[in-house]
Amino acid sequence: MITDDKLRLQSANLAEIDGIEHGFFTRLGGVSEGVYESLNCGIGSRDVPDAVVQNRTRVSRLLGVAPAKLATVYQKHSNVAVVADGAWDPAQRPEADAVVTAVPGTAVAIVTADCAPVLLCDPQARVVGAAHAGWRGAFTGIVEATLKAMEGLGADPKVVVAAIGPTISQGAYEVGEDYKARFIDAETESGVFFANDEGTGEPHFDLPAYVSDRLRRAGVERISDLGICTYYDETRLYSYRRSQHHRETDYGRQISAIVLT
Repeated sequence: MITDDKLRLQSANLAEIDGIEHGFFTRLGGVSEGVYESLNCGIGSRDVPDAVVQNRTRVSRLLGVAPAKLATVYQKHSNVAVVADGAWDPAQRPEADAVVTAVPGTAVAIVTADCAPVLLCDPQARVVGAAHAGWRGAFTGIVEATLKAMEGLGADPKVVVAAIGPTISQGAYEVGEDYKARFIDAETESGVFFANDEGTGEPHFDLPAYVSDRLRRAGVERISDLGICTYYDETRLYSYRRSQHHRETDYGRQISAIVLT
């Protein structure tokens, strides 16, 4: 992992690719206040709308694109990926959980607050993508849908470079037995992604490892994981689960984006 300022985390495997900019942006360096402090980029939050616009503008400028060129989607924890020929009006963004493009200057982005943000690039075909991989999306195939959309633009999964950004870690991700059973019923091998808590006996799920495995099985060979937990890193990152434990009224969302320059 490398950092270039307080706003952005980067993956070394993407940073070494010429002709792209990317970032897993933190909660630092923005203008939002209260529980949203400070770089909240979640349009769906109850933050002051103008603050969210200002924050997204800061992100766009750091990526080297105009704010109107930041393409995000209305995330639904689905397995739907869309192709962006340009950015949409935020009020008319399509329902999806991944967005890909081959258009230089259009930054594709997703927001998260515990789910795994995945940024992808085929440096030969010049195609990039951003996916929101929560447990439901990962389980139902958002990784595979993202790669299929990229393939439609000429990408090859074996050439694709993928990076998993900050997400909730297994230690903080306690789930129910029914949750675990759902995964194992679908694929017995999924049991390796669960570990029982020594105190409570409840299973904990390793979301980033599961997403990495889905990427690998889909043909991606170059995968990195920043290994940063949203729940435990309260200073730098928002976390939905932490907000629930603190009984906060809402929570901010960090943004992850990638663009062909």
